[in-house]
Amino acid sequence: MDKDAIEKVGENTGKKVYTGVVVSDKMDKSIVIQVSTRQLHPLYKKYVARSKKFMAHDENNDAHTGDTVRIVESRPMSKRKTWKLVEIVERAK
Repeated sequence: MDKDAIEKVGENTGKKVYTGVVVSDKMDKSIVIQVSTRQLHPLYKKYVARSKKFMAHDENNDAHTGDTVRIVESRPMSKRKTWKLVEIVERAK
């Protein structure tokens, strides 16, 4: 995909787009991404780190553990896999 198409993926379609780190690439055509966010605690007014894991479809097995990737919502492909890999933002060093 070219840069313009990647930026429009979530914009016009209303689909969610997340950026996270690949924590597992051991499956065929599937990866597990951990997305971390910081949320303000309603009572204590301190920022708390939250993280969530998503399974995503990686058609060409491009992404590897440690890579920063961007995923977008898609149709359900299996019980837990409802996300697709859009691009690899940064390779692991």
